[in-house]
Amino acid sequence: MDNKKTVNVDLKQYGMIFMLIVIYLIFAALTKGATLAPANINNLVMQNGYVVILATGMLLCCLTGNVDLGVGSLVALTGAVCGIAMVDHGMSMWVAIILSLLVGIASGVFVGFFVAYLGVPPFIVTLATWLMWRGLTYTVLQAQTKGPFDSNFTFIGSGFLPTAKIPFGEGTLDMVSIIVAAIVSVFVILAEVKSIATKKKYGFAQNPLWQLAIKDIVIIFIVFFVFYKLGRNAGIPFVLVILAVIVGVYQFVTSNTVAGRQIYALGGNRKAANLSGINTNKVFFWVYTNSGLMAAIAGIVLASRNAAATPKAGDGFEMDAIASCYIGGTAVAGGGRYRYGCSSRRVYHGCIEQWYVYLWMVHRYSESCKGCCSASGSYGRPSFQEKEINE
Repeated sequence: MDNKKTVNVDLKQYGMIFMLIVIYLIFAALTKGATLAPANINNLVMQNGYVVILATGMLLCCLTGNVDLGVGSLVALTGAVCGIAMVDHGMSMWVAIILSLLVGIASGVFVGFFVAYLGVPPFIVTLATWLMWRGLTYTVLQAQTKGPFDSNFTFIGSGFLPTAKIPFGEGTLDMVSIIVAAIVSVFVILAEVKSIATKKKYGFAQNPLWQLAIKDIVIIFIVFFVFYKLGRNAGIPFVLVILAVIVGVYQFVTSNTVAGRQIYALGGNRKAANLSGINTNKVFFWVYTNSGLMAAIAGIVLASRNAAATPKAGDGFEMDAIASCYIGGTAVAGGGRYRYGCSSRRVYHGCIEQWYVYLWMVHRYSESCKGCCSASGSYGRPSFQEKEINE
């Protein structure tokens, strides 16, 4: 191989994963292995799934160099719509879900119209929706909790896929989880092979094979560790399937479609994007409409997880979603990001929150410690001083 066309693996794009591994091992030591229990891995997935969904929609807003402050309140409003439809009006689960999705899309259209066609800064518009939707939620729920919900609906946020358990050690092991882990590992290897072939075809610089091997071994180990722990518990949570579909679709859209590349171009330089023929108003419109849709899905998942709709649902979620994007590696000015950062940053915070529980940390101290850990976690955040776009 030509040495001039060989470059080392860019470790910056895996910074949050490294920090996640380090912090997880520290917590495992401090809790004497309690955080490694299968039930805790399961809780980590189920308690953070809706925030990852929210952060996926927020990611597109951040790529344009903006944020959506109203998504947390929209989570509460869409959950309230579900609760009122099913509990007060006796509607079916599917009708309630469709109504919630329509409310989320309508909110996104509202924000997108003001941002794209009236020229109002996104910060101002979404600050308004933050207050409007929260107030509307308190109004329609009359400041009360609405529930409980039907078991078919709560399955979305707290159910599990069918299992095929076999005796293993002192308990059982779900073979479905192991098979899924094997399938995911195969996809990781195939994606790496495809990436190598593409770089060879176009004469791009390639990474040393030993570095790629180490990277893939670490990823596959993490995959098997997570699914093994899930298999030792109750199997694969249904919310994990939702996450996998959403993250997979958005990874494809942002990396392999014209619409995705237009978002990067808009975030990199709006004037240049306009001059190149991109309808930036249209991009802004659909990005914020999409953010509303993702907030609605997150609201449905949260309501099903809690088996109730509450006026305080989603409080502070917008900050978690924004932090997941920016600390995870999205360029603050827009136009670039790194893979894996958004999801791994949310899991990072989820580990910290579990740590509080096991160490019986008082809430007034826990928030300060969360901020300190976030600051330390941002050390592993990649820098976008030159507005790189990860291929």
